[in-house]
Amino acid sequence: MSFFDTKSMQIYERSLDAASLRQKVLANNIANIDTPNFKRSDVSFDDVLLDYLNGASALPGMITNPRHIPIGVQSFSQIQPEIVVENSTTVNNNGNNVDVDSEMTQLAVNQIKYNLLVQELNGHLSRLRTAIQGGR
Repeated sequence: MSFFDTKSMQIYERSLDAASLRQKVLANNIANIDTPNFKRSDVSFDDVLLDYLNGASALPGMITNPRHIPIGVQSFSQIQPEIVVENSTTVNNNGNNVDVDSEMTQLAVNQIKYNLLVQELNGHLSRLRTAIQGGR
């Protein structure tokens, strides 16, 4: 285990990966605004991360045998951003469900979230640097 391989660093890493993936997915949605029958996608990550951090599990499971089926998220390494396609709606007459205003808003919110994560990570690393240097 390295000095930087802590739970908080893993959370920063996964969260930044998820925000980066969401930016690409939202940009793809906008690029396909006029593509007939295109269905928008989004990234699911925040709720899974919050559930893990809060220890929430609808049905906590215990594995006492390697052949048991795991219930819920067992470890942090299982938490990954997931691309979800929204097939249930249609916004345009051509079967497309991309609303450019909504996508642009989500793109801006995601960019702010990404910038906040980078600032928090920089603050965390700065505190580590100060601790290593002895407060100098």
